[in-house]
Amino acid sequence: MDRILIRGGRRLEGRLPISGAKNAALTLMPCALLTDEPLTLRNLPRLADVDGFGHLLNQLGASTQIEGTSPQDFGRVMTIRAGKLTSTEAPYDIVRKMRASILVLGPVLARSGEARVSLPGGCAIGNRPIDLHLKALEAIGAELEMAAGYVRAKAPGGRLPGGRYRFPVVSVGATENVVMAAVLARGTSVIENAAREPEIVDLCRCLVAMGASIDGIGTETLTIEGRDKLHGATYAVMPDRIEAGSYACAAAITGGRLELVGACAEDMGATLSALADAGVLVELRKGSVCISASEPLRPLTLSTAPFPGFATDMQAQFMAMLTMAEGASVLTETIFENRYMHVPELARMGADIQVTGRTAIVRGGTKLVGAPVMATDLRASMSLILAGLAAEGETSVARVYHLDRGYERLEEKLSAVGADIERVSDG
Repeated sequence: MDRILIRGGRRLEGRLPISGAKNAALTLMPCALLTDEPLTLRNLPRLADVDGFGHLLNQLGASTQIEGTSPQDFGRVMTIRAGKLTSTEAPYDIVRKMRASILVLGPVLARSGEARVSLPGGCAIGNRPIDLHLKALEAIGAELEMAAGYVRAKAPGGRLPGGRYRFPVVSVGATENVVMAAVLARGTSVIENAAREPEIVDLCRCLVAMGASIDGIGTETLTIEGRDKLHGATYAVMPDRIEAGSYACAAAITGGRLELVGACAEDMGATLSALADAGVLVELRKGSVCISASEPLRPLTLSTAPFPGFATDMQAQFMAMLTMAEGASVLTETIFENRYMHVPELARMGADIQVTGRTAIVRGGTKLVGAPVMATDLRASMSLILAGLAAEGETSVARVYHLDRGYERLEEKLSAVGADIERVSDG
């Protein structure tokens, strides 16, 4: 089992490349199931989740080919060919490892007229039901049943008719699923109160590049005219706004200065605004974002919200950063009810954090001290890395397979900008 060792107290400085977005990549890959022509994705991050999703596509009959990049490079080019789907079932042994696997439900149903998908797994950060996925698919004509831990979906007559659905609450994954299903429907589908996250915009743009008709991209109402067929395309995955925000916090917590090369400020508005409110200097450049922190951090009051609000995927990283602030910060988690599992681990390092329900009070100014800690989920893992960068002494982060799901070559990137960090194996 691998661990990451960090000897803290070093100021980070330099240029740090931002990889393609994990959450976008896992949404774009199933688009290949909608056509019998190849879909080539550029800037695909080298992550365990991307590899896992590739295996799932193989299970369904698609081929995946990596090309054009050196193992030393960040990012990859993957061509996915789903000339014929040999299976319409996504089995439990693959799906249980990654919640994003549910995103094959919509495209397989749209392409084949039926699909059978296991209920998903993923990070243990609270109740994440798929009822909105199912209700949205039903609204555009899917016939559904659940049995033995699987969802079975059918399209009447082999093709979805289309329809209208308004989400009662914003759901990123459900929006993605129903959009992919609707692009091959016989008629028009209207999706209201749709998620507006940049990854949704990226998905819609990729589908349009494949021949789909989608109006209202970037708004809460998407109108989709179904097509008889989509074609192949070449598309570049957007930069990872959560990775960029995480490394921005690394600059802030160490009093350093990082140029985040490739970061898209337009996708990071709430994160950059919160950093500025904390006293961090944010400088926007063409093709990069510069983050520097030379003054003491100020406390914040933040509440997570769907885009364009403050992302739930940045809550844990900001919590770690705010342990360095002078005063008490208040963080409220509105998206998931169990996303404070990193708090006990941060407390082992000396953080003063009190959780009541969905609100956490972070009293900054206490000295962090290195300690053995254990990662509980992807973003919690990064919060422990950040704390380790600022802590006195050595921090050992166990269960780093969580990190490998979402951060491409983390220790290499941090080492290059001055961190004393290494991966070790216990055999």
